[in-house]
Amino acid sequence: MITEHPSPNFEPRRGDAIDMIVLHYTGMADGPAALARLCDAEAKVSAHYLIEEDGRVFSLVPESLRAWHAGVSSWRGEGDVNSRSIGIELVNPGHEFGYRRFPESQVAALITLIDGILRRHHIAARNVVGHSDVAPTRKQDPGELFPWQRLAEDHAIGLWPCGEASAVPPDHVVAAGLAHFGWDTTDLTAAVTAFQRHFRPWQVDGVVDAETAGRLRALLKITR
Repeated sequence: MITEHPSPNFEPRRGDAIDMIVLHYTGMADGPAALARLCDAEAKVSAHYLIEEDGRVFSLVPESLRAWHAGVSSWRGEGDVNSRSIGIELVNPGHEFGYRRFPESQVAALITLIDGILRRHHIAARNVVGHSDVAPTRKQDPGELFPWQRLAEDHAIGLWPCGEASAVPPDHVVAAGLAHFGWDTTDLTAAVTAFQRHFRPWQVDGVVDAETAGRLRALLKITR
């Protein structure tokens, strides 16, 4: 069940295509505070949906409209991520207030919500991303505790590479691979960190080691 809780923070989309889902954590002390902020006209932030830790889902902005969740961001060389995406906020204190695992009830509600979105819109698996993917120099969410592997392997939501460790390529080859998938590589260390947070979350250090290189190669193979 989805509860309508309209936010005033929206505008028309600048274009008709919805081809991305961007996942966030709220990074606030609790769910009510996050919901209040997302519906505060002065805050000038919003999302299409918010999911509480107990699995309650709130609809804040209609999918047909442009919510204000991604900020300055880009994916696959295109800015204005807000105009092409659906933003989902997951209640979680985040790294600043006591980052923790996402409860089963919350993850189950998210899976059900995304299943519905994917039925309504043509969204490629590579375009189910985190806020840190589209804004690698600014954001960490939904973070290294988010269950990307489970969503991909058990529910066909997003992608999950399983590559063997391999030789570390030069920086320009790493940058080209990351950019081909979608990341802005202006700051290569930030882009590598975002990649690791999504696809190698057990060691997030911004360093391209053999495991990171192998997983990037595997990811590129399944997205061609």
